[in-house]
This record gives sequence, structure tokens and C-alpha cells, in this order.
Amino acid sequence: MTENIAAENTPAASDAAATVAPLDIVVLAGGISHERDVSLRSGRRVADALTGAGHRVTVLDPDAGLLDALAAHKPDVVWPALHGASGEDGALLSLLEAAGLSFVGSRGDDAALAWSKPTAKTLVARAGIATPASITLAKETFRDLGAANVLSRVIERLGTDLVVKPSAGGSAQGVSIVSEAAELPRAVVEAYTYSDVALIEQRVSGVELAVGVIDTGDGPEALPAVEIQASSGVYSFDARYNAGETTFFAPARISEEAAELVAETAVAVHELLGLRHVSRIDFILDADGTLWFLEANVLPGLTETSLLPQAIEASGQELGAVYGALAAAARH
Repeated sequence: MTENIAAENTPAASDAAATVAPLDIVVLAGGISHERDVSLRSGRRVADALTGAGHRVTVLDPDAGLLDALAAHKPDVVWPALHGASGEDGALLSLLEAAGLSFVGSRGDDAALAWSKPTAKTLVARAGIATPASITLAKETFRDLGAANVLSRVIERLGTDLVVKPSAGGSAQGVSIVSEAAELPRAVVEAYTYSDVALIEQRVSGVELAVGVIDTGDGPEALPAVEIQASSGVYSFDARYNAGETTFFAPARISEEAAELVAETAVAVHELLGLRHVSRIDFILDADGTLWFLEANVLPGLTETSLLPQAIEASGQELGAVYGALAAAARH
């Protein structure tokens, strides 16, 4: 699928793009992951914002002809708005690097580290940042050593108040909340629907926060934290993308001291994982004031209900201006 969007020469477009020269940008959206529909929505939104800021945008749905299409097009910048393995596991980003293309987002090797939730947690924990205790369980281990035996050891170590999720993936797909032992087998099997490795994590209660980090050339800076309050109590796939399912507070309703801690830690994680241009770092702030790292998002959602756009707007900036600045910073 190819869609060309040319910005009209309107006063609004001119004002938004005042500090960034117009760029020829290819937005990648769609792909074949479980998050295809979300990616298409992100792509449409970022394309609209960039067009409104005066840039020329082409939207491509990656397929076997993508690399040839990019070679022929020669855009100034590529903006991958791909969620799930088709964009966030680093493979496509590495190919864009190999092709010598400028693109918004992290380099392939760094994206791969953050895409693996267990790997990211290990790196963050080694740096002294709190993250919930967890066990990583491959499907083969679960099967070969006997599900009952394996899960009984998990419960001995972590208890029964748990979160089970695929070791890689986004949009809360395959994520389950477990409150008693009988729920754990089903939760693990559900995680295996999306990944061959499950991450079983102690559940931490508190304020759920998402922190966007952007770098338009002067170093990474944290945007205002967004507080997430799902009506069901669980920030599920439906709660993320269906309007009215979740209440968001941007900025989050936390103390100034806590906000400073959250911002500093988000930037630290962004840098620790080697991320570039834009990321979203997710935390839980518990009642004792401990900030718990959950995961890092290499290509955060940009839909109408996504957290990063809310954070940008909470900072008093226009989406199109910020997206254009990110694209300009990515150009080489």
C-alpha cells in the first residue's frame, strides 16, 4: 500500500514548520505483526501531523518490494511506525542502516536489546534501577520439564500475585494478571501465543506511568509523565485503543519530587539501552516512592489514544513540530 500526502501551503502548515525545512519523509506503517492495525493508525496520525507541519509524506506498507521502493524514492528520512516484531525487533532497522537510509528511531542492535523484555530488565537492574523480580520461561522448558513441576517452582520463588507476558511484544497482547495459582497455566499458554518465551513477573501495585523521551539533537529529555488509570484496573489491549476505556492524566498526578525522579530515570534507561530519537519508558511508582521499571518501547504508539502524543501535548508543544524536529535530527 502506498499513499502520497502533499502538504497544502496553508498558514497553519507554514507556522508549524517554521523552524524545520520541509522534508521528504516516508512513513512505514502496517507490516505483518499482531499489531498491524495499531501500526496503520499510528502511521496515519504521524503522517497527518508531519503533513500539517509542511512536510511531504509517503506512507508505505512494508512488503517484498519495500527496499527497492525506498532505493528508488530516496527520501530524506524514513519514519518507521511499525509495532511488534515487524518493526521493533531491530531487523528492519538494521536493514535501513545497511541501506544507508536516515530513519527515526534506534539502531537495529540497540532496538533488539530493548525489544527483549528480559534482556532490558537485566541491563536496567545491573545499573541499580529497580525492576520487579521475574523468571523467564521458554516454551520448551515448560513442556519438557512438565508444566506442573515448573510452575510450582515459579510460585515458590515469586508467589501468586503475578503478571505474565510474552518476552517480546507490545500493546499488552498476551499479557495476563494472575492472582491465584490455578490461573497461572492458562496465563503462560496465552503468552506463548505471541512469543516462544514468557516473562513471569511479580506484580507491583502503584501508579502506572509512561514517560516519553525525545532527542531532537540536544540530548534526550523526558516529556511529562502520563498517568494511566484503566477502568477495568488492567491496561489491556482494549483499554489502550478504545476511547473511554482508560483515563489519562498528563502530566501525572504525582509530586514534583516524584516527577523529577521519573524523568531522570526515564532518560537514564533510554541512554542505558542505547536508544535514539524517541522512546517510551514504562514504570510503576509504588506507595513507598520506589520507581519500578517495567519495559522500554523503541517505536511507541502514535495513535489518537497513545501515550507519547499526549505527553508531547502536555509539554505545550505541537505534534507536527516535534515530529518534524525528530525527523530533522534523524537526517544525515
